[in-house]
Amino acid sequence: MSNMMPIPPVPMNEPVLGYLPGSPERAELKAKVKELSAQTVDIPIIIDGKEVRTGNLGECRVPHDHKHLLGTYHKAGAKEVKAAASAARKASKKWASMPWEARAAIFLKAADLLAGRWRATLNAATMLGQSKTCMQAEIDAACELIDFWRYNVSYYYDIMSEQPESSPGMWNMLEQRPLDGFVFAVTPFNFTSIAGNLPTAPALMGNTVLWKPASSAVYSAYYLMELFKEAGLPDGVINMIPGSGGKVGDPVLAHPDLAGVHFTGSTAVFNGMWATIAQNLGTYGRYPRIVGETGGKDFIFAHESADPQALVTAMIRGSFEYQGQKCSAASRAYVPRKLWKEIEPALLEQVATIKMGDPNDYTNFMGAVIDRHAFDSIKGYIDMAKKALQRDAKIIAGGGCDDSKGYFIEPTVILAGTPDFVTMREEIFGPVLTVYVYDEKDWLKTLRICDQGSPYALTGAIFSQDRTMIEQAREELAGTAGNFYINDKPTGAVVGQQPFGGSRASGTNDKAGSYLNLIRWTSPRTIKETFDPPHDYRYPFMAKK
Repeated sequence: MSNMMPIPPVPMNEPVLGYLPGSPERAELKAKVKELSAQTVDIPIIIDGKEVRTGNLGECRVPHDHKHLLGTYHKAGAKEVKAAASAARKASKKWASMPWEARAAIFLKAADLLAGRWRATLNAATMLGQSKTCMQAEIDAACELIDFWRYNVSYYYDIMSEQPESSPGMWNMLEQRPLDGFVFAVTPFNFTSIAGNLPTAPALMGNTVLWKPASSAVYSAYYLMELFKEAGLPDGVINMIPGSGGKVGDPVLAHPDLAGVHFTGSTAVFNGMWATIAQNLGTYGRYPRIVGETGGKDFIFAHESADPQALVTAMIRGSFEYQGQKCSAASRAYVPRKLWKEIEPALLEQVATIKMGDPNDYTNFMGAVIDRHAFDSIKGYIDMAKKALQRDAKIIAGGGCDDSKGYFIEPTVILAGTPDFVTMREEIFGPVLTVYVYDEKDWLKTLRICDQGSPYALTGAIFSQDRTMIEQAREELAGTAGNFYINDKPTGAVVGQQPFGGSRASGTNDKAGSYLNLIRWTSPRTIKETFDPPHDYRYPFMAKK
């Protein structure tokens, strides 16, 4: 029993380390990459804190050196899903009844461990397994995940502090209970921070979790499970069950204890999961909470008054950092004709200087795309542009693809002759930016083309120095982006500053990194206590006189 109302530490965004030449963090990270590179790990399924090995193996390979095997992992199936669900059920009562501050302390400890001696390990695992540069790993696997854990605790306190009013003679209370059943967390390859947040946000709120990490990011997921263990997370609260979508996802979604889904991934997969849940409603005995962040076809829209240098920088960073493998990455740009004539030479000149290769060479700006499937898919779009008629599209930078050592795709810029060319409309999830040049007089018309040009609504950016035009763009593009940027690239949302999520085909917009997401993992109960209840059913108005 807790006889106090503790106030959690005030969260602050974790400072991003610079990894400059000669810095201690650079030396430590280099040494950790070398250490992990020399090992081949055997990654088990983890259920109720125990290691489970099925012998049905998948591989963890280095994307920028696909002959390098980092480890193998054991794949789960229906049997393991059943065991994980049983473990979650067994752990649920004790975990839910634990004082909230005790659960919070586990994740605050995890944050401090990651900010300290675990930082190099998670960053190195992300660099090796997901081909991120040291900076991309730092802002993801370290800083953003630390921020999630610290800010989520603060938001949890705020949610519990929101209480109803009470009339004289009574006390009204609002209790935040966990959901009735387990939460299924499905996480993507591209952000270790998302992999760490999706299972832990529901767990913080008292839920138990079945976690399926992306097959191409099981390597860093394994180290996250080790970190959870050291932070004191009890067995059975988060159960890691890697494997194929069908072999893991189907039995999970059919399980009667399913209470919620916390998902980040493709729109098509999310749609399929939603449909399956709808078909299974009679199985659950409750309506599962469905929270998802899916795809994007994110834009940069420039007005003729835009700062040319700022625009070029945003186009390069927004499109090509982490090989464009961000759901928020800039994938289409609308630039007025006169401004395009000014910035095109600078854009092409700077793109030509981008170095690509092993992220452990800190002079590289880009690494490799994640795997063979991604390489083939992105290359397919580039080949399509190469074969297109000149009036429809032409490649003006990059276009090279080389999978001989790693899955490398050059930063590619396509100039589209029409705003409906396929690379202006479809999500590519790679280092490909398509530019459409419009006439200045068609500013308003082109804004509306941008609005209607994609089914997604995740991120977008407007560049202008004219406040009237900025306000007009905000109004016209109101439905196009859950995260909207003015004179900045459409990537890099920071926990506590820009809660992240989009609508339309981009997800449920429940804003990870805010109370809006956490409140989805609670089942509120209103409690009314009357101190001196009535003792006669008759009301005063019923008196004869």
